[in-house]
Amino acid sequence: MGFGGGSQEPVQVLIVDADPVQRRTVSAHLTERAGLRFAPLAFATKAEAIECLAGGAQSIVVADLETLGGVDELGSLSGNVSSVIAMSARGSVHAAVAAMRAGAVDFLPKPFGPAALVDRLEAAIAQWPVAKRSDPVVERGAAIAEPAPAAKGSDFESFIGRSAAMAIVYDQIRCIAPSRAPVFVTGESGTGKELCAEAIHNRSGRGGRPFIAINCGAIPKDLMESEIFGHVRGAFTGATETRQGAAELADGGTLFLDEIGEMDLALQAKLLRFIQSGVVQRVGDVTTRRVDVRIVCATHRDPVAEIAAGRFREDLYYRLHVLPIQLPPLRERREDILPLANAFLARYAAEEARGFVGFEPAAAGLMMHYPWPGNVRELQNAVRRMVVLHQGHDVTVAMLPPGIRAGAGPAGLGLPSTPRLASGAVAPFWEQERAIIESAIEAHAGNIARAAAALEISPSTIYRKRQAWLERRTA
Repeated sequence: MGFGGGSQEPVQVLIVDADPVQRRTVSAHLTERAGLRFAPLAFATKAEAIECLAGGAQSIVVADLETLGGVDELGSLSGNVSSVIAMSARGSVHAAVAAMRAGAVDFLPKPFGPAALVDRLEAAIAQWPVAKRSDPVVERGAAIAEPAPAAKGSDFESFIGRSAAMAIVYDQIRCIAPSRAPVFVTGESGTGKELCAEAIHNRSGRGGRPFIAINCGAIPKDLMESEIFGHVRGAFTGATETRQGAAELADGGTLFLDEIGEMDLALQAKLLRFIQSGVVQRVGDVTTRRVDVRIVCATHRDPVAEIAAGRFREDLYYRLHVLPIQLPPLRERREDILPLANAFLARYAAEEARGFVGFEPAAAGLMMHYPWPGNVRELQNAVRRMVVLHQGHDVTVAMLPPGIRAGAGPAGLGLPSTPRLASGAVAPFWEQERAIIESAIEAHAGNIARAAAALEISPSTIYRKRQAWLERRTA
């Protein structure tokens, strides 16, 4: 982007963090990745940072929430600088929403890399008014176009989605990928756990080496050991030849154990020994082989509950649960539903030689409000079914699977369900407001930035209100 979008002065970045190591790390990130575009200044307290603010200077504060004393302190910063980006080691969707509600323009979960930091800074600058971002002197007659609002995050690897929830996941993947430590991915079925494992592999430095995936719930218990560790000829009935297992095949790369919670307890003990030693012994063999494998595992179950029930070894859990990632369900990132649906529609329309190019507004509205218990996999299968069974230019309500039509609110309206009211009664203001906002989002194909512009409100207002509605439903 370069010097605040046109100014020859670098943008001042004030780093507020009580941890001196973190201050040095963030400053080094900026120097390493951005050169002279940003001028970092590091402070141990909020008071020191405010004292050093130059009047009228273009500046962004990157502040640690724990150093400030909590999210409520962000408001005292936002009035003194152009933008505030919050950071915290306690990263979560709730923390990100709370920070934006308090005045931050973005949120960075610790740890983060230089690319994530620079991306967030440039996105913050893109939201500044033109007068703030450009040179004070403009040639006569030169036209200045107001930029479109910056998208929250971006698509990443094979993922599709730009929601705040997925931006946090992308940052976590960027940070943990270079490590050799095991990764433990959790999330409901259909949320993309294997995509996450592949993204980690691709960014780990092992991208040119094998990525071997095994679904522990799809292989019979008596064959699982052979699948992972291999076997020699004659080791058991049907073993007609010596065969390498997944651990050997993944040597130098990544071994992904999907649905590890389904693994037999006896095999869990052998897996633990393999992780600790890095040594493989094929079934029926007396020799051992050393391999270099990074372990990524995943489960849709609650591992702590599985330990309590005696179905998962506690020592294996702590050996694997070094770098955890939690994938959000699709219902918690609804702004990604239509981009995903459109991507699947384009793919399957091409495969099946159909002419579909989009969704009618009413159909899109019903899809936006359907709860998607099967997550992205259910959405993918639903779109494929529509393409195979129908012909047309746009997907209509009649083409949607019956479950989506029945489970998304009043038929054909694309609006969230609201309680029936007695004759003459008026729905509560928050329900009417919700219907207006969700209708605007539907009209703009799930693009929250455009919906906010049409309603003449800030995108962060929509995020805050959606969080409030979620809290109201779960209260």
